[in-house]
Amino acid sequence: MNTVRTVAVIGLGYIGLPTAAILATNGITVVGVDVNQKTVDAVNRGEVPFVEPDLGIHVAGAVSQGRLSATTITPPADAYIVAVPTPFLSDRSADLSFIEAAGRNIAPQLRGGELIILESTSPPGSTELLRDLILGERPDLATFEDDEQSVLFAHCPERVLPGRIMIELVTNDRIVGGLTTRAAEAAGALYSVFCQGAIHLTDAATAEMAKLVENAYRDVNIAFANELSVISGTLGIDVWELIELANHHPRVNILQPGPGVGGHCIAVDPWFIVAADRDNSRLIQKAREVNDSKPNRVVRDVLEAAGSYSSPKVAALGLAFKANIDDMRESPAVEIVNQLGRELSGGTILVGDPHVESLPAVLHGLENVRLTETHAAVAESDIVLLLVDHDMFREIDTALLGNKKVVDTRGFWRHKAD
Repeated sequence: MNTVRTVAVIGLGYIGLPTAAILATNGITVVGVDVNQKTVDAVNRGEVPFVEPDLGIHVAGAVSQGRLSATTITPPADAYIVAVPTPFLSDRSADLSFIEAAGRNIAPQLRGGELIILESTSPPGSTELLRDLILGERPDLATFEDDEQSVLFAHCPERVLPGRIMIELVTNDRIVGGLTTRAAEAAGALYSVFCQGAIHLTDAATAEMAKLVENAYRDVNIAFANELSVISGTLGIDVWELIELANHHPRVNILQPGPGVGGHCIAVDPWFIVAADRDNSRLIQKAREVNDSKPNRVVRDVLEAAGSYSSPKVAALGLAFKANIDDMRESPAVEIVNQLGRELSGGTILVGDPHVESLPAVLHGLENVRLTETHAAVAESDIVLLLVDHDMFREIDTALLGNKKVVDTRGFWRHKAD
């Protein structure tokens, strides 16, 4: 049974804010904490600073009912959920500095008896690191009773798909790993407030590894599809037809290829496994290399198509890392546009994305790259490069492509491309 009445969610990004909102709409008093004052102000107005279906309704309702508020200062609470970024460093090991900063801000607020849950995707041992940091700051709380610490620590990785977060937060199973049995049970009870899926209790290291394994599995399967697309291109075979035919086998389910792999999960998490055991993660490393190399292949195809134009215009459709969202983290589409902007001599890149209001910072210095309404970008272009499978792009009439050259990384217009 859940006994937590107040929760502080540290980090109001793509996972933290939905988690705060779903807890608040299920009767928990939640304070969201973020270093970005603009994010804090938006939440306190009942607004969402990014695109995620149904999240706005939850945030607005929770704020109006007084269940959800935001601040830049970590408050006292019965429980803390740490949902801060964990990017990788130059050697592709995990950067845990945001977790460490969260821990240092939590430590002064503790009185004993709190539950601290690390939700950030992180390598095995990160929950222990957070515990050691906090109890190092607060040695007065490093006491034991019946082999249990006075402060409970657990790990509960998120397992949701952007664009469906508010649905999957409720319906998906959850893995909850505690540094102790009591910590796992307490964290499981808190998530049971809103989670209708099964809650699986385990130890913290296994829970940490489970999330990494899930994303590495997907990465390896995507790499197979992307490698097939390169081989098929060399052999003059339609890779989408090939995969469709192969998938008629009752035990074959090949995924769809694309321009690469993006997002903060699949493009990042496998490297955490590699960093933990480089010698025995050869397949995972190779899959990452295959997927990371795919944007270069797309750039090469566009440059070849542009060879017959003196001042080519390319309509690059999509910047987000997946369909129907505005999230551009680790997006291969952004990488491809960046490379084209630098390498397409005398050319112009017209970027069309209905979910993006401004170009990311990495593209700001490129004078030949500009954000353009989608249909205008297509109309003006010599080459149409499809990068993201937004629903809006599926509705584009192929008649509008005219005699334009098409580089289709998603298979929408493969017959036109032929």
